[in-house]
This record gives sequence, C-alpha cells and structure tokens, in this order.
Amino acid sequence: MRGWQPGARLLFWACWCLPGTWGSWRCGYCRTNAVSGEHTTDTKSLVGKLVILAAAMFGFGFLMVPLYDIFCDITGFGGKIDTTRPAVVESQLPDLSRTVTIEFVTSVNEYAPWEFRPAVTSMEIHPGEFYETTFYARNLTPRRIVGQAVPSIAPGAAARYLQKTECFCFTSQQFEADEAKDMPVRFIVDTDLPEYVDRITLAYTFFVIDQVVSSSGTTGI
Repeated sequence: MRGWQPGARLLFWACWCLPGTWGSWRCGYCRTNAVSGEHTTDTKSLVGKLVILAAAMFGFGFLMVPLYDIFCDITGFGGKIDTTRPAVVESQLPDLSRTVTIEFVTSVNEYAPWEFRPAVTSMEIHPGEFYETTFYARNLTPRRIVGQAVPSIAPGAAARYLQKTECFCFTSQQFEADEAKDMPVRFIVDTDLPEYVDRITLAYTFFVIDQVVSSSGTTGI
C-alpha cells in the first residue's frame, strides 16, 4: 500500500475489519464454501442410503412371491389349496348339530373348448362326514385334448378345512374327440371349521394344457 494516501489506507483497513463491509463479505464467502462442502458430503451420504434402500426393496419384492406361496400353503389364506395329492384325514365324529352349505361353481378359461358343469350346484353337509359329487366335462373339439382343473375355495379361511380325498383336479384329464366324462370329487369338511363359516364355495376352472395328444401317448401343440 505504498504510495497510498493516509486517508485511503484508513478506508481500506476499515472495510477489512469492520462488520458488514469487506471483512464480513470475506468471512461469509468462507462460510459459504464450508457449508457447500458439508452439503456435498450429506448429498453423497443420502444417495448411498437410497441406493441401499432400493436394493433391499428389490430383494424383498423378489422374495415376496415364494414367501406368499408358502404362507398360503400353510394357512389356506386366499383360497389357495394343494391340488396335487389327496388329503390324509383323521377319523372324526360328524357334527350333526351343524349344517354347512357347499356351493359348486365351474368356469373355463377364455376360448377353452369345454362344456363343464357340476352335477349339483349346492349341497347341505355336516362337518366331519364324507360326501361325494361329480362334475361333467365334455370335449367340444374333433381332436384329443388334455385339460387341468384348478380349484379355489371361498372364503379363504375355509380352505384348510375342506379336505378332498379324491378329485379329478389331482391329475390332468385326457379327452378323446367329443368325449364326455363324469368326474368325481370326494371331500370332508373338518369339524374345526370356524363357527362363523356356514357357506363354502368350491370353484373349478378348466384349462387346456395340451391340444394334441399322439397315439403313442406323447403330447405336443
């Protein structure tokens, strides 16, 4: 600051040191840089946490389907029931003081060439006693086809209490051209069925799983 007039030097030092002037601006600039650095660090940390959260949610979603299937298999929740094998039922005394209505409903998947209906639309049963009914199905095509019936039960809370010891849904069904069948279902409703359940709907949907069956027994579309 050589060559500066005394008044100019005094003004410079006043601006440097006094609040609200150059000194304040200089300190504010430093503080802004410091805060900006902190924000950058916080942003990086937040992004990292969000990436970890997204990965965890993806993994959880991937596991939801098998976990849900296991839960439904154990509890019968949602009307999901085992369709692959007969139930093993322990001997029990029928509860003749209680009557439950069983409704039978049938449907076919879109464009399926079936005629499919229950022999009766409903039955009055006593828990603990075995009953049997049949379902009629007919192949409406001029060729052999193979079908599979998929059952469901409503309300879902009743699924674990309606046990089938014989059912056409346990295996696929082969039909010759224009062939018709009466397919049996033998079942029992457990005496532990909750008291509030007085009506159960057993529904079947028939699907075509193979439209051509060769004489050698092999199948193919």
